[in-house]
Amino acid sequence: MLEIFPSREVVLEYLSRGTTWRQILILLFGLVIAWAASHLLRRPLENATRPGAASKAPRMAMRSGALVVFPLVLWIWLFVAVVLSRRLELAFDLLRPAMLLTGALVLVRVGVFILRHSLSPGSRLKAWEGTLTAAIWLLLVLHILGWLPTIGQILDEHAIELGKVRLSLLTAASFIFSIAVLMFVALGLSHALQWRIMKSPALDDSLKIAVTKLGKFLLLTGAVLIALMTAGIDLTALAVFGGALGVGLGLGLQRIVSNFVSGVILGFEGSIRPGDTITLGKTVGTVTALHARHVVIHTSDGHDILVPNETLLTTEITNWSYGDRNVRLKLPVPISYRDDPEKAIALLEAVAHDHPRVLKSPAPAGVLTAFGDSGINLELHVWISDPERSLVGCISELNRNIWKTLQKAGITIPFPQRDVHLIGAAPASPRSPGS
Repeated sequence: MLEIFPSREVVLEYLSRGTTWRQILILLFGLVIAWAASHLLRRPLENATRPGAASKAPRMAMRSGALVVFPLVLWIWLFVAVVLSRRLELAFDLLRPAMLLTGALVLVRVGVFILRHSLSPGSRLKAWEGTLTAAIWLLLVLHILGWLPTIGQILDEHAIELGKVRLSLLTAASFIFSIAVLMFVALGLSHALQWRIMKSPALDDSLKIAVTKLGKFLLLTGAVLIALMTAGIDLTALAVFGGALGVGLGLGLQRIVSNFVSGVILGFEGSIRPGDTITLGKTVGTVTALHARHVVIHTSDGHDILVPNETLLTTEITNWSYGDRNVRLKLPVPISYRDDPEKAIALLEAVAHDHPRVLKSPAPAGVLTAFGDSGINLELHVWISDPERSLVGCISELNRNIWKTLQKAGITIPFPQRDVHLIGAAPASPRSPGS
């Protein structure tokens, strides 16, 4: 490893030259100028990159410029210094590598920034931007300085062999670098795919979610496989190990895989979509999101319930929004035996006709269902077309209007009554005077 660095004598001899200190002073002066320029331009560039200050393309150009002000000014300074040194036949053996390294930093920062924003609008990849920039620039530094082959050879000397597979530090480093770059690109492509698909008016919402899930899974799987091949790992040699690992993961992560596959099936068949109102057991709510492992159901109580996809696929559920969106509600209304049921039915239908959520066709209908112990049992049947809104709220409004209308009409709603008949009660025997 130390062979790539010059010896102490060579360093001291190089520093003793006047041309070396001239180049060092030029470099230091360029650093001062670059710092001053970035300090002066920071505030105007920050104002220009605020949301609404400019359109998308100029704003992105300003943001990328704000990232590279310091290295760009330094590169311009070093470029001019190298050109003048060559014209004046002065030494520039230190300035030229510094210029190349600075220019590489400018290109890498701008390239990664543009790649992130073009592939992933509104991106979650911002946290990886600095790490990826540093990794690519470090690789370019080693290449420009001519150290990359030597370092690769040194890393390749330290290896272990597992059967036909040879794993070295070079293989590990290549895999880590490849997986970082490819994951960055794969996540960016998946976010761009999601952004494009979600804006498509031709696809159903559940199909959009299924396609984006499947696309992300395929992109990430492809990134891992390409990284393994780029690192020089023989995939056929890993077949047995991968099979054993797959069986282990299949047994340990059986429910997770089942939920993922169930989520893809639910997305493609479109039986449950965001915005649908469903009933699962005693839970009634609106589907707000479909994820790879679970579905989010928002209840009228303000709770978000996370239901595994496998449960929705294997359990009987009621989807109020599936297919025909018209839903019939039944409201029981008992009345007293002293009241006229025909009059009460007419009042119930009139209340339903006046409600804005009740459909006119099919028309509301009042029916007499039974003669109960305490009164006559009536039912009001109404149809609505917006089950995603609160069903309880609609029923409550109708019941309140029914109560007010029946009260005004003098029709009573009975309460449970019981008649007690005493049969064959014997008179009490008179007491004797002495008792």
